Amino acid sequence: MEKIIAPLLTVAEFSGLTPLQLGEIARHAQKLKFLRGDIITQAGSAGDGAFVIASGPAERLKEASEETDEVLAPGTLIGEMAMLIEHDYRSTVVARDWVFCLKITRAAMHAQMQEDPSLAEYFQRRVTERMLKLSDELRQIDSLLAAQGA
Repeated sequence: MEKIIAPLLTVAEFSGLTPLQLGEIARHAQKLKFLRGDIITQAGSAGDGAFVIASGPAERLKEASEETDEVLAPGTLIGEMAMLIEHDYRSTVVARDWVFCLKITRAAMHAQMQEDPSLAEYFQRRVTERMLKLSDELRQIDSLLAAQGA
């Protein structure tokens, strides 16, 4: 079980969870293997959970606005929002070699949140923090644009 919990310990989004909560997430996670070239997530497809890369290299394929693909190392969380709400994957991620992932499905996470309301509160705080940060960044952009137009 320690080998399955270890990748979760490196994910910043889970850093405030207790060992018991991490253990439960790991216990309910699907254990998936991908071969070189297998698609882990497809941009635009409906997501039903998040993936934590436990071992092996994966690659986030570049979008039109990006110059290069992004290599994803073990400990990377892919599709975080899909484990909490209905959400389409934003990017295509492909296994570069043999990749082992933990898939945390939304159904399993919701069931765990019902069993442990503090888990729901934890993720609510995390999402709120992200939204506040985004709001601040948008205000800064708005101020810069207003200053340029003046």
